[in-house]
Amino acid sequence: MLLPVLSSLLLLTSLQAQVPDTGVSRRPFWSGHPTPQSFAAGVDRRLAGASQTRDRLLAATGKRTVANTLAPYDDIQRGIDGAANEAHLIAAVHPDSAMRTAVEAAESRASDLSTEISLDRGVHDALKAMDLAGADPATRYYVERTLLAFRLAGVDKDDATRQRIRALREELVQLGQTFSRNIRDDVRKVAAVPADLDGLPADFIASHPAGPDGRVTVTTAYPDAFPVLTYARSDDLRKRLRIEFDNRAYPANQAVLEQMIARRDELAHLVGYASWADYITADKMVGSAANASAFIDRIVTASDQAARADYERLLQRKRQDDPAATAVTRWESAYYRELVRRSDFDFDSQRVRPYLAYDGVKQGVLDVTSRLFGVTFRRMREAPVWDPSVEGWEMVEGGRLAGRFYLDMHPRPGKYEHAAYFPIRSGTSGGDLPEGVLVCNLPGGAGGDPGLMTQDDMVTLFHEFGHLLHALLGGRQRWVGLSGVRTEWDFVEAPSQMLEEWTWDPAVLATFARHHQTGQPIPADLVRQMRRANDFGRALDVRQQMVYARVSLSLYDRPPAQVDADSIITTVTRAYTLFPPMPETHFQTSFSHLDGYSAIYYTYMWSQVIAKDLFSGFDQKDLFAAAPARRYRDNILAPGGSAPADTLVKRFLGRPFTFTAWQEWLTRRD
Repeated sequence: MLLPVLSSLLLLTSLQAQVPDTGVSRRPFWSGHPTPQSFAAGVDRRLAGASQTRDRLLAATGKRTVANTLAPYDDIQRGIDGAANEAHLIAAVHPDSAMRTAVEAAESRASDLSTEISLDRGVHDALKAMDLAGADPATRYYVERTLLAFRLAGVDKDDATRQRIRALREELVQLGQTFSRNIRDDVRKVAAVPADLDGLPADFIASHPAGPDGRVTVTTAYPDAFPVLTYARSDDLRKRLRIEFDNRAYPANQAVLEQMIARRDELAHLVGYASWADYITADKMVGSAANASAFIDRIVTASDQAARADYERLLQRKRQDDPAATAVTRWESAYYRELVRRSDFDFDSQRVRPYLAYDGVKQGVLDVTSRLFGVTFRRMREAPVWDPSVEGWEMVEGGRLAGRFYLDMHPRPGKYEHAAYFPIRSGTSGGDLPEGVLVCNLPGGAGGDPGLMTQDDMVTLFHEFGHLLHALLGGRQRWVGLSGVRTEWDFVEAPSQMLEEWTWDPAVLATFARHHQTGQPIPADLVRQMRRANDFGRALDVRQQMVYARVSLSLYDRPPAQVDADSIITTVTRAYTLFPPMPETHFQTSFSHLDGYSAIYYTYMWSQVIAKDLFSGFDQKDLFAAAPARRYRDNILAPGGSAPADTLVKRFLGRPFTFTAWQEWLTRRD
């Protein structure tokens, strides 16, 4: 997942936050051990510098040019976005709650200045008046996108309307921070007896000993929740944990979500749109809420037959345990899916884990991408970090430092619980060094724990590294506003989803997936079994994704008075899946995408359709083949956001993207 930055930043030019300091910046973003006060002071210095740059832009006399207008505007974005991004990351990962609170306030100040500039008619008019004669296509595209972003921000409205827009955006930042904080802080516990852990891996059981009262505690944190839901034989434990997992941040976030929906609806109407869904899709590849809705319908229809067949297979397996069963529930789906994989495909996912020790997989993703794209990675020794478990790395190309990143990969209290790429800086051709952070919650990190991962864990790591690689290789544009992952939001997942394909290839896995005790490479037959077993249930996953997409759109495509989240979830679940709704849960309160992504969760599947088509451009018999990897780097990754996404795809494929490869993947049964 690419974590979106503050919603108040200019909509098109800040999909990724950028370099914190005005001027070229190559030092590590995190140095020393800042206090909450010194961190906040650093943010304020950069924001003051951005304000001074705006004054310089507005004070320029004579003809408006790229040099006296666009260049300082780009510097403004560099300063504001960088300050906001550092704060956004540290608020999500720093172990000190006092620091997290302080940087949230700093993040809000950065957002306030960004909103102020997005509504500044003087800045807009200066950009619009520029003489672009002789400008290169990328610069023209940057200006076009930027002017659209200003219009979407409401710069052309009267003073009173702009003031109200500003107030709404400032409030939305506060609401979003509260929404995320409530999810992050609400880690729930479920008590069990040791027998309830029957079926779980031995290392899981060993790490969850009974307390003095004879009870075992499992939590809703990902490293606990997913294994329990997949392997625990205790139906009661799985049900209780599923209820708690889906009720995180309930009821606290119920009112917060309602306020976010109402404020966004008001903002959309002020700018001239009928709904937030119409507004937020206006600058995406999809173009409109109606098109997004039609896309969801198309995916639902395409997956119908396969989803029903897979569900029936789950139900038949359940009837071996309960002959009277008439349905498979949400808390049973992963469990019975695992049992079907064992019985029908002769595949037990536990057989893979010994080959997927965390350190080996981490080195694997570094080696695979190094081989594909002609870069190398080296560890930063004694790198300043915010927690001892964090690693600093550098990307090197042609003997020169070309990027920097950090791996914050294991869970700890107070840390962001999902998996995401956090942007810090985008590089430029002028010398700014791209920099970013991967935040995950993967096994390992404790002494003596090899961190045995599942296939899903490995896919997650490759996926997030795909975002990072896109940002580092795309971070060499002339303009900060085009550098890194600056493409349309419904394209940003495609490169990371495409990199997942390398986790299913026997030849690729043989290069790094080795048994943590014997050192033997993973057998090719086991990988093929894993791939066949993974094909089962794919349509059910697609349908669940469409539940999220339709709920996301439906909360924002109608008047707030007509939004009943529980009712919408129940209706969509019944329409799109065969798993009965769980009326005792309220998953919307822990659905973090309802803030950052708001109405556009459809973007994941839209990107996946493109990703499957992009993958068709590679040599399926040799995923390390140099020629397609180079073309992909040159035409998809390296351009960053310097051209429309559909143009980049056409350059690589030689045609517009189609659904053909995705449809074949959906129905594939190896």
